[in-house]
Amino acid sequence: MRRLHSVVAAGIGGLVAMAPAAAFAATEVVFVSGAFRRSIPVADLEHLASTGQARGLLVDLIRFGRQKPAQVAQLLNIGIPLPLVPTSRFLSSAPGTAILQRVGGILFPLQAPAEAVPALRAATINGLVSGNGVITPVGFLRAYPSNDLAVSLPALRSAMHQVEAMGGVVKGLLDTDIKSNVK
Repeated sequence: MRRLHSVVAAGIGGLVAMAPAAAFAATEVVFVSGAFRRSIPVADLEHLASTGQARGLLVDLIRFGRQKPAQVAQLLNIGIPLPLVPTSRFLSSAPGTAILQRVGGILFPLQAPAEAVPALRAATINGLVSGNGVITPVGFLRAYPSNDLAVSLPALRSAMHQVEAMGGVVKGLLDTDIKSNVK
């Protein structure tokens, strides 16, 4: 009887391992700020990416952000080629894990925020596998191993400010270096 249970468990495990990635894909992107939560179906993002036409809440968000649907669609389709094995090794290294922890403060499974690092790692690797070595934002969402991908708006805003500040520092250094070399 024990052997039968082992065989059944192994069979179920094999079926789960062979299940298509879409079975574990994100279905909602949930923007979170304190008690505020607003969800966008991933299907609406996929529709925008494939047609260039927004629907649902995306129509209002794109208009509010003063963007054009075609431009947002292009962003959703940007492919980043990455070699699978080196990427997997890097994401499992200490520096890779540190980066995933930082990103995990912004993007995380809504019901299990502590699992952000393995979820991000899995989505990246599985997205690369299904994209034949190229990952896109839509491919990442299709490979994300949770139904809901939460986006912390305060953490995203903070990261954007840090990037802007860093850009200002770099620009200042370049301007100073260029001016000092011109004289």
